[in-house]
Amino acid sequence: MSHHDLDPICNTSDNPHFQDVLSQSLQNPARRGLLRGGLGLAGLAMLPGCASLTTGAPAAPKALGFAAVEKSLLDNVILPPGYQYSVLHATGDALDSALAAYSNRGLESDDWSRRIGDHHDGMDIYYIDANGRYFEKDTGRAVLCVNHESSADAHFMHPNGQTSNKVSGKKFTQFGDWDLGVRPELEVLKEINHHGVSVVEIVKTPQGWRIKQDSPLNRRITAQTPVRISGPRASIEQIRSLMVTRWDTAGAMARGTLNNCGHGKTPWGTYLGCEENWAYYFQTTGEGLALTAKELASRKRYGVAAAAPAAGSTKSVSQGWHTVSSTDDRFARWNLAAVGANAEKDFRNEANTFGFNVEIDPLAPNSTPAKRVAMGRFAHEAAVCGVPKAGEPLAFYMGCDSRNEYIYKFVTTAVWDPRDVGGGMAAGDKYLSEGKLYAARFDASGQGEWLELTIADPRIAKHSAYPFASQGDVLVHARHAADAVGATKMDRPEWGAVNHRNGEIYFALTNNSAANRTPGKTDAANPRAYMDMDGKKIAGNPNGHIIRFKEAGQTATAKTFAWDIFLFGAEEDMGDANLSGLTAKNSFSSPDGLWFSKATGICWIQTDDGAFTDETNCMMLAAIPGQVGDGGKVTVKNKMVVGGVEQTGTQETFLGAALGEAQLRRFLVAPAGAEVTGITETPDGRTLFVNIQHPGELSKPLSSGAAPQSVWPGNQGYGVAGRPRSATIVITRKDGGVIGL
Repeated sequence: MSHHDLDPICNTSDNPHFQDVLSQSLQNPARRGLLRGGLGLAGLAMLPGCASLTTGAPAAPKALGFAAVEKSLLDNVILPPGYQYSVLHATGDALDSALAAYSNRGLESDDWSRRIGDHHDGMDIYYIDANGRYFEKDTGRAVLCVNHESSADAHFMHPNGQTSNKVSGKKFTQFGDWDLGVRPELEVLKEINHHGVSVVEIVKTPQGWRIKQDSPLNRRITAQTPVRISGPRASIEQIRSLMVTRWDTAGAMARGTLNNCGHGKTPWGTYLGCEENWAYYFQTTGEGLALTAKELASRKRYGVAAAAPAAGSTKSVSQGWHTVSSTDDRFARWNLAAVGANAEKDFRNEANTFGFNVEIDPLAPNSTPAKRVAMGRFAHEAAVCGVPKAGEPLAFYMGCDSRNEYIYKFVTTAVWDPRDVGGGMAAGDKYLSEGKLYAARFDASGQGEWLELTIADPRIAKHSAYPFASQGDVLVHARHAADAVGATKMDRPEWGAVNHRNGEIYFALTNNSAANRTPGKTDAANPRAYMDMDGKKIAGNPNGHIIRFKEAGQTATAKTFAWDIFLFGAEEDMGDANLSGLTAKNSFSSPDGLWFSKATGICWIQTDDGAFTDETNCMMLAAIPGQVGDGGKVTVKNKMVVGGVEQTGTQETFLGAALGEAQLRRFLVAPAGAEVTGITETPDGRTLFVNIQHPGELSKPLSSGAAPQSVWPGNQGYGVAGRPRSATIVITRKDGGVIGL
């Protein structure tokens, strides 16, 4: 939760928030007639190219079949009556039987390279057939891939929290709040190794799914694992020139993956780990050569620290991995200072090797992961593939998770061939090395456009904020390119999801702050600016919303789309801000994880909230989704205090049909301080795998002697009690039925 509150606003472009676009639309006779005629999206859905997709799947249910869970502040996972959960694995669990059980006391002997990582996030399941190959149906044997988005509370990994530095004696506390001392080597190695991805074989037993220790498929992808740099043939040398470091002077290889949040699953059966808040792990000391103007522009736009804080400062934007007293590259790489004669002599380019989708073959433990540069570099949050169609290109939809950032689409050059299922990294090279990258513009008319990010566009070629040298430069600095073409700034785009039954794409827009959303700074796609008047009293768009869109003609290569807002998060007593009519049974805030069940068609919504947590812990809801255009145009009434002065305003937007409690209900509430994020299921819809991340995140430092905010799952009998642990849980109905119905 808290790390996003520290986000700098890196997008200072003058791209519109679409108040201007609305004015332009009203000056266009065709659009003016459409808007004033009240057609809204219902009318747009009947325009050419907007026909609905029929996939052959059964119709979605009319109502959900479980009793809504009440709000909860308990330190446990709360489920509806008739449901149960068990813990599959948790932070620190051993992948090998030769390792001791996790101590949960932060003992120094707890090496992390063969243990489950921390901060469980996006995940997916890969079934294994009798020949050890990827299979799309349940075989009772599978590999589960789980992201580890560690950042905020590494103090639980060490006996007494992060060790005090030798200068001032201050204790390391939460992320971004320590005093730049020299960090112990073993502590840093443990933190480096609990990031990345856990790849674990699981088997179905009479007692449910269990991990299989000592499986040859078990492995950890950490921040130190060698990965290759993959990109378009025409641009690969340009790309590698930006990746050159002392570790690989050719720029063909990089090390590891960081802060993987949302994920993607490819149609051929590989896993995409998405590097999100990677920028916070780097620091630039005051020593070395001066950075070029272009290097400074690059780092500023991506939120990478250009220089260390002043001496004596108690704030930093990194975890201090670069401070270890060692010449070992494992630590020196986190310092971006230009201390050598050129990039081959230092790590000034190290940050350029992060911010990508990282492809992993779960069933090939000796394969080398690849960073797919063609899909762009930013704070990746999910890489959801649209519904594949044989003989047509594939489209992957991606969010850049930071305030005022963009939604992107990657369209493959290769057309989909179902014979590539099980093709592993070779199939990944075929589909993810060549293609076109786009950023989304959401117009006030309810239509949108995909803006290609290409050096051939004069707006990019002549972009003054960052002078592009090549198409490879465009891909590595996709944020700058999206600025140049005028993409729409969004309220923290997080997970994307595809409704498999009609091909529509959904994105969670988690929230935005009062610095960016006031009544004078709204647009149709991000229309709310208000203050949550009870409890937390947060202003801007503190509760977030979910946007959805359908491509013209339901094709991956579409250049335009129709959109509306599926749901607005809100507390039920928020008056005009509660646009979706939420009640105590389905109110929620800050949507983050999104995922559609193929078995039931349910849209699962997971939250990462800091605005509603005075009343309830984070949660997961079930929704029956409908379709773009099933609602209509609404006028949002905004009111908030800005600089001591009350501001008001209105904003027109397009809102989907009201769901009510029958079609939107709270299904799960998490333990104290936890985020709910990551979900997958068995094909029959009878088992859900769900991740519980960072319970007890807001705990006081261990050095304070205060009890942790949470002690889950130890308080439920899993492992050694005492400190909280992230975990993957397995949810079933007690009667063995389909979940949610």
